[in-house]
Order: sequence, then C-alpha cells, then structure tokens
Amino acid sequence: MKGYQAAIEAGDEIIVKVDGDGQMDPRLIPDFIAPIIAGEADYTKGNRFFDLETLRAMPGKRLFGNAVLSFMTKFSSGYWDLFDPTNGYTAIHARVAEHLPFDKISERYFFETDILFRLNLIGAVVVDVPMDARYADEVSNLKISKIVGEFSLKHLRNSMKRIFYNYYLRNFSIASLELPIGLLLFTFGVIYGASHWIGAGVSGEAAPAGTVMLAALPVLIGIQLILAFIGYDISHVPQKTLHKASLLKKRGIQ
Repeated sequence: MKGYQAAIEAGDEIIVKVDGDGQMDPRLIPDFIAPIIAGEADYTKGNRFFDLETLRAMPGKRLFGNAVLSFMTKFSSGYWDLFDPTNGYTAIHARVAEHLPFDKISERYFFETDILFRLNLIGAVVVDVPMDARYADEVSNLKISKIVGEFSLKHLRNSMKRIFYNYYLRNFSIASLELPIGLLLFTFGVIYGASHWIGAGVSGEAAPAGTVMLAALPVLIGIQLILAFIGYDISHVPQKTLHKASLLKKRGIQ
C-alpha cells in the first residue's frame, strides 16, 4: 500500500504493480495502461487463462487453486467477467486509487482479491489483460491447505458486505427481494423435506404426495429466485469508468 500512496503523493497518473518473482514480463506494461488511457478501464489486471497452450506451463496445483479462487472471487467482488484474481500484475488510475481505503485492504495473498471487492464498492471498471506466466524452479510460498479456511471466511465476509451495500444500503431493486425470499424458501423446503423424509424412514411409511410437493416447490422456487438474483448481479457489473472528472463528481466521490 505504501507504493500506491507514494505514487499518488508524487502526482503520478497511472500506477503499475509488478511482482518481483520474475513471472511477469515488464514489456506488457503498455498493454496494461492502454485501456486506462483510452478511458475503457479504471483498473487492469493480468489473466493467465486466455491462452490454453501457454496455460499448460502452469503447475497443476496452481491451476486448480486459481480456478477455485476465481469462482469465489466472482461472487464476492461482483466482477463476474474476470478470472485469475490473485494475479499481481495490475495497473490503476491514480484518481481511482486515492479513493481506496488502504488501511482496510487485506495484505499478503488476499491483497489483489480484496482490492477487487473495494473497487466494486466505488463502481470502478476492471478489465482483464491477457498474459503468459513464466515459471521457473521457484517454490511457491502459497499453501492451499493453510489459506483455504482464511480465504473462505474473507470471501464470505466480502460477499455479505457487497450485497448489503449495493442492494440494501445504497440501492433497492427487485434483486433485493429475490435473494432473501429465495434463501428462505430454499431453506424451508430443505428442512421441511428432510424432517419428513427422516420421519417416513423411521415409521416405514411413504410420505404423501402433498408433503413431497410442499417440500419440493419451495426448493425449486427458491433456486429460481437465487439464480434470478445472480443473473441481475452479473448484468450490473460496472461499465462506466470513474477516473474521468465528470463521473467522479457525479458520484459524489470528490
């Protein structure tokens, strides 16, 4: 975070971050800053999953771990069109970076993922930039067994915060009703159905058709409402860049 703050204080316009592990080609920097200069993005990040041929160079454990983390990040950050969230090759416009709460952003391995969550809260546009990863014989310090619990809790926390902020505190839409009603119906159907299924097993009697339908319908309707919420969320990924002065003023950020 100190690097971001130093760049902002120095008056730099675009801030590029490259990890020091030798896996990131600095010759790609023009590709990362081009969408920002063109006004198409506020933040760009690398994505090693574009080219299937070069993807074979990624170790199997990293491939699986990145895929799982990508799907978790889609929901917690709200950027459903992004992949490879832990990629440390990034660029951001300084006018957007200065509105990030640096003191609240997670450090170490959850850093890039947490930044995406924070960017979504201010409505920043994020774009993936295709890149090839270069792997040598270095040993990764990231141990899946050690971070799976920590990451899961942080993703759950960010998901709940994002949904509350975007669908209840700052806005209210049909999706604000679809999610809680869907969860309630699904939970009721599962609990009701499970209790009667266990009871039928103990008594040895088949459950009546009405009981089966009373359990199945809430589950089906609940799933449909949850899917409708996800569809709404996917369709509302930020599309307008913030680093233009007019947009920043309109949103009351300055």
